[in-house]
Amino acid sequence: MAGLVGKKGTNMIYFCSDLDNTLIYSYRRDIGDEKILVETKEGKELSYMSKVSYELLQEVTKKMELVPLTTRSLEQYKRINFGSQVKIKYALVANGGILLEDNKINEAWLKDSKEMIRSSEEEMEKGIQLLKKDKNVCFEIRKVDEMCVFTKSDNVEETIQRLKEELDEETVYISSVGVKVYIFPKILDKGTALKRFRDYVGEENHFVSAGDSSFDVPMLLAADTAFCPKSLELPEKNSITKLDEKGFSDEMLQRVLNLNI
Repeated sequence: MAGLVGKKGTNMIYFCSDLDNTLIYSYRRDIGDEKILVETKEGKELSYMSKVSYELLQEVTKKMELVPLTTRSLEQYKRINFGSQVKIKYALVANGGILLEDNKINEAWLKDSKEMIRSSEEEMEKGIQLLKKDKNVCFEIRKVDEMCVFTKSDNVEETIQRLKEELDEETVYISSVGVKVYIFPKILDKGTALKRFRDYVGEENHFVSAGDSSFDVPMLLAADTAFCPKSLELPEKNSITKLDEKGFSDEMLQRVLNLNI
Protein backbone atom coordinates (compact mmCIF):
# COMPACT_ATOMS: atom_id res chain seq x y z
CA MET A 1 0.00 0.00 0.00
CA ALA A 2 1.57 3.21 -1.13
CA GLY A 3 2.68 5.61 1.58
CA LEU A 4 1.99 3.28 4.52
CA VAL A 5 5.02 2.53 6.66
CA GLY A 6 4.47 -0.05 9.38
CA LYS A 7 5.61 0.05 12.99
CA LYS A 8 7.17 -3.40 12.99
CA GLY A 9 7.34 -5.20 16.32
CA THR A 10 8.54 -8.64 17.32
CA ASN A 11 6.88 -11.42 19.29
CA MET A 12 3.83 -9.34 20.14
CA ILE A 13 0.31 -10.68 20.59
CA TYR A 14 -2.46 -8.55 19.10
CA PHE A 15 -6.00 -9.23 20.26
CA CYS A 16 -8.17 -7.94 17.40
CA SER A 17 -11.67 -8.02 18.82
CA ASP A 18 -15.13 -7.00 17.75
CA LEU A 19 -16.93 -4.84 20.32
CA ASP A 20 -20.73 -5.12 20.31
CA ASN A 21 -22.01 -8.48 21.57
CA THR A 22 -18.41 -9.68 21.88
CA LEU A 23 -16.88 -7.47 24.58
CA ILE A 24 -19.70 -5.04 25.31
CA TYR A 25 -23.49 -5.34 25.39
CA SER A 26 -26.38 -2.95 24.88
CA TYR A 27 -28.33 -1.81 27.93
CA ARG A 28 -31.23 -3.78 26.42
CA ARG A 29 -29.34 -7.05 26.90
CA ASP A 30 -29.55 -8.79 30.27
CA ILE A 31 -25.99 -9.61 31.35
CA GLY A 32 -26.77 -9.76 35.06
CA ASP A 33 -26.62 -7.21 37.84
CA GLU A 34 -22.84 -7.10 38.18
CA LYS A 35 -21.91 -4.96 35.20
CA ILE A 36 -19.76 -1.96 34.36
CA LEU A 37 -20.92 1.00 32.26
CA VAL A 38 -18.59 1.52 29.26
CA GLU A 39 -20.60 3.71 26.87
CA THR A 40 -22.78 6.78 27.29
CA LYS A 41 -24.27 9.36 24.93
CA GLU A 42 -25.62 12.68 26.15
CA GLY A 43 -25.98 11.22 29.62
CA LYS A 44 -27.80 8.09 28.44
CA GLU A 45 -26.32 4.73 29.44
CA LEU A 46 -25.82 2.65 26.29
CA SER A 47 -23.45 -0.28 26.79
CA TYR A 48 -22.03 -2.41 29.56
CA MET A 49 -19.49 -5.14 30.21
CA SER A 50 -20.00 -7.85 32.79
CA LYS A 51 -17.86 -7.20 35.87
CA VAL A 52 -16.01 -10.46 35.20
CA SER A 53 -15.23 -9.45 31.59
CA TYR A 54 -14.20 -5.97 32.67
CA GLU A 55 -11.66 -7.36 35.11
CA LEU A 56 -10.44 -10.04 32.70
CA LEU A 57 -9.93 -7.45 29.94
CA GLN A 58 -7.62 -5.49 32.22
CA GLU A 59 -5.55 -8.63 32.75
CA VAL A 60 -5.58 -9.50 29.04
CA THR A 61 -4.20 -6.08 28.12
CA LYS A 62 -1.24 -6.61 30.42
CA LYS A 63 -0.31 -9.63 28.31
CA MET A 64 -1.16 -8.40 24.80
CA GLU A 65 -2.29 -5.40 22.75
CA LEU A 66 -6.06 -4.96 22.48
CA VAL A 67 -7.01 -3.77 18.98
CA PRO A 68 -10.76 -3.07 18.68
CA LEU A 69 -11.85 -3.98 15.14
CA THR A 70 -15.38 -2.74 14.71
CA THR A 71 -18.06 -1.80 12.21
CA ARG A 72 -18.80 1.20 14.42
CA SER A 73 -18.21 4.68 13.05
CA LEU A 74 -15.43 6.82 14.46
CA GLU A 75 -17.97 8.83 16.46
CA GLN A 76 -19.59 5.71 17.90
CA TYR A 77 -16.25 4.16 18.79
CA LYS A 78 -15.12 7.26 20.69
CA ARG A 79 -18.09 6.95 23.03
CA ILE A 80 -16.61 3.79 24.56
CA ASN A 81 -14.53 4.08 27.72
CA PHE A 82 -12.85 0.95 29.10
CA GLY A 83 -11.21 2.90 31.92
CA SER A 84 -7.65 3.94 32.61
CA GLN A 85 -6.40 0.38 33.16
CA VAL A 86 -7.01 -0.61 29.51
CA LYS A 87 -4.49 1.06 27.21
CA ILE A 88 -5.34 1.03 23.50
CA LYS A 89 -2.64 2.02 21.03
CA TYR A 90 -4.45 0.87 17.87
CA ALA A 91 -8.11 0.67 16.89
CA LEU A 92 -9.71 -0.19 13.56
CA VAL A 93 -13.13 1.38 12.98
CA ALA A 94 -15.57 1.55 10.05
CA ASN A 95 -14.86 -2.13 9.33
CA GLY A 96 -11.16 -1.36 9.23
CA GLY A 97 -11.32 1.59 6.86
CA ILE A 98 -9.91 3.87 9.55
CA LEU A 99 -6.89 3.10 11.72
CA LEU A 100 -6.51 5.04 14.95
CA GLU A 101 -3.00 5.13 16.35
CA ASP A 102 -2.64 6.70 19.79
CA ASN A 103 -6.22 7.92 19.23
CA LYS A 104 -5.27 9.82 16.04
CA ILE A 105 -6.30 8.93 12.50
CA ASN A 106 -3.49 7.35 10.50
CA GLU A 107 -3.77 9.44 7.35
CA ALA A 108 -1.72 7.08 5.16
CA TRP A 109 -4.02 4.17 6.10
CA LEU A 110 -7.10 6.31 5.38
CA LYS A 111 -5.72 7.36 2.01
CA ASP A 112 -5.16 3.72 1.06
CA SER A 113 -8.68 2.82 2.23
CA LYS A 114 -10.20 5.50 0.02
CA GLU A 115 -8.24 4.19 -2.96
CA MET A 116 -9.40 0.66 -2.22
CA ILE A 117 -13.11 1.56 -2.15
CA ARG A 118 -13.12 3.91 -5.14
CA SER A 119 -14.50 1.21 -7.44
CA SER A 120 -17.44 0.70 -5.05
CA GLU A 121 -18.54 4.34 -4.84
CA GLU A 122 -20.97 4.15 -7.75
CA GLU A 123 -22.77 1.10 -6.33
CA MET A 124 -22.98 2.66 -2.86
CA GLU A 125 -24.54 5.79 -4.34
CA LYS A 126 -26.98 3.62 -6.26
CA GLY A 127 -27.80 1.90 -2.97
CA ILE A 128 -28.52 5.24 -1.32
CA GLN A 129 -30.98 6.13 -4.08
CA LEU A 130 -32.72 2.75 -3.73
CA LEU A 131 -33.04 3.20 0.02
CA LYS A 132 -34.53 6.68 -0.45
CA LYS A 133 -37.38 5.06 -2.40
CA ASP A 134 -37.83 2.16 0.05
CA LYS A 135 -41.02 2.59 2.11
CA ASN A 136 -39.61 0.28 4.79
CA VAL A 137 -36.69 2.55 5.66
CA CYS A 138 -37.38 4.08 9.08
CA PHE A 139 -34.16 5.96 9.78
CA GLU A 140 -31.92 8.49 8.09
CA ILE A 141 -29.65 7.10 5.38
CA ARG A 142 -26.04 7.75 6.32
CA LYS A 143 -22.74 7.57 4.49
CA VAL A 144 -20.74 6.62 7.55
CA ASP A 145 -17.19 8.02 7.62
CA GLU A 146 -17.39 7.94 3.79
CA MET A 147 -16.83 4.18 4.11
CA CYS A 148 -20.27 2.56 4.08
CA VAL A 149 -24.02 3.16 3.81
CA PHE A 150 -26.18 2.63 6.89
CA THR A 151 -29.88 2.85 7.73
CA LYS A 152 -32.66 0.92 9.48
CA SER A 153 -35.69 -0.85 8.06
CA ASP A 154 -39.07 -1.98 9.37
CA ASN A 155 -38.85 -4.91 6.96
CA VAL A 156 -35.18 -5.83 6.76
CA GLU A 157 -35.72 -8.94 4.64
CA GLU A 158 -37.58 -6.99 1.96
CA THR A 159 -35.07 -4.13 1.99
CA ILE A 160 -32.09 -6.49 1.71
CA GLN A 161 -33.75 -8.49 -1.06
CA ARG A 162 -34.33 -5.39 -3.16
CA LEU A 163 -30.78 -4.16 -2.66
CA LYS A 164 -29.40 -7.56 -3.68
CA GLU A 165 -31.57 -7.60 -6.79
CA GLU A 166 -30.38 -4.16 -7.90
CA LEU A 167 -26.77 -3.88 -6.75
CA ASP A 168 -23.62 -5.62 -7.94
CA GLU A 169 -22.58 -7.94 -5.10
CA GLU A 170 -19.18 -8.39 -6.70
CA THR A 171 -18.58 -4.76 -5.74
CA VAL A 172 -20.53 -4.26 -2.51
CA TYR A 173 -21.44 -6.39 0.49
CA ILE A 174 -25.06 -6.07 1.67
CA SER A 175 -25.93 -7.21 5.16
CA SER A 176 -28.06 -6.58 8.24
CA VAL A 177 -27.91 -6.89 12.01
CA GLY A 178 -31.36 -6.71 13.58
CA VAL A 179 -33.10 -3.70 12.01
CA LYS A 180 -29.78 -2.23 10.81
CA VAL A 181 -28.97 -2.36 7.09
CA TYR A 182 -25.45 -1.94 5.71
CA ILE A 183 -23.88 -1.56 2.28
CA PHE A 184 -20.10 -1.96 2.45
CA PRO A 185 -17.50 -1.94 -0.29
CA LYS A 186 -16.78 -5.64 -0.86
CA ILE A 187 -13.08 -5.11 -0.27
CA LEU A 188 -13.66 -3.38 3.07
CA ASP A 189 -14.17 -6.36 5.36
CA LYS A 190 -12.64 -7.17 8.72
CA GLY A 191 -10.46 -9.92 7.26
CA THR A 192 -8.83 -7.46 4.89
CA ALA A 193 -8.41 -5.04 7.79
CA LEU A 194 -6.66 -7.66 9.90
CA LYS A 195 -4.38 -8.62 7.01
CA ARG A 196 -3.48 -4.96 6.42
CA PHE A 197 -2.81 -4.50 10.12
CA ARG A 198 -0.71 -7.67 10.23
CA ASP A 199 1.41 -6.26 7.43
CA TYR A 200 1.61 -2.91 9.25
CA VAL A 201 2.87 -4.23 12.59
CA GLY A 202 4.68 -7.33 11.36
CA GLU A 203 3.82 -10.82 10.10
CA GLU A 204 5.92 -12.43 12.81
CA ASN A 205 3.50 -11.42 15.56
CA HIS A 206 0.55 -13.54 16.75
CA PHE A 207 -3.01 -12.41 16.06
CA VAL A 208 -5.97 -13.44 18.19
CA SER A 209 -9.52 -12.45 17.29
CA ALA A 210 -13.06 -12.73 18.65
CA GLY A 211 -16.41 -11.85 17.11
CA ASP A 212 -20.06 -12.80 17.03
CA SER A 213 -21.58 -11.85 13.65
CA SER A 214 -21.22 -12.47 9.93
CA PHE A 215 -19.17 -9.26 9.70
CA ASP A 216 -16.56 -10.93 11.91
CA VAL A 217 -16.12 -14.19 9.99
CA PRO A 218 -13.38 -12.92 7.62
CA MET A 219 -11.47 -11.56 10.63
CA LEU A 220 -11.82 -14.82 12.54
CA LEU A 221 -10.53 -16.79 9.55
CA ALA A 222 -7.58 -14.43 9.07
CA ALA A 223 -6.39 -14.68 12.70
CA ASP A 224 -3.96 -17.24 14.12
CA THR A 225 -6.32 -17.98 17.04
CA ALA A 226 -10.03 -17.12 17.09
CA PHE A 227 -13.18 -17.41 19.20
CA CYS A 228 -16.88 -17.03 18.42
CA PRO A 229 -20.28 -18.11 19.79
CA LYS A 230 -21.60 -21.53 18.76
CA SER A 231 -24.51 -19.87 16.93
CA LEU A 232 -22.27 -18.20 14.33
CA GLU A 233 -22.26 -19.97 10.96
CA LEU A 234 -18.76 -20.63 9.65
CA PRO A 235 -17.19 -22.33 6.62
CA GLU A 236 -16.85 -26.08 7.18
CA LYS A 237 -13.07 -26.11 7.46
CA ASN A 238 -11.83 -23.79 10.18
CA SER A 239 -9.93 -23.88 13.45
CA ILE A 240 -12.08 -21.35 15.30
CA THR A 241 -13.04 -22.18 18.89
CA LYS A 242 -16.80 -22.00 19.46
CA LEU A 243 -18.13 -21.12 22.91
CA ASP A 244 -21.57 -20.91 24.50
CA GLU A 245 -23.38 -17.66 23.69
CA LYS A 246 -24.46 -17.20 27.32
CA GLY A 247 -21.50 -15.71 29.14
CA PHE A 248 -19.50 -15.61 25.89
CA SER A 249 -17.37 -12.58 26.75
CA ASP A 250 -16.42 -13.99 30.17
CA GLU A 251 -15.40 -17.40 28.82
CA MET A 252 -13.72 -15.97 25.73
CA LEU A 253 -11.58 -13.51 27.68
CA GLN A 254 -10.58 -16.23 30.14
CA ARG A 255 -9.48 -18.40 27.20
CA VAL A 256 -7.55 -15.49 25.67
CA LEU A 257 -5.85 -14.77 29.01
CA ASN A 258 -4.84 -18.42 29.34
CA LEU A 259 -3.36 -18.72 25.86
CA ASN A 260 0.16 -20.09 25.92
CA ILE A 261 1.76 -18.35 22.97
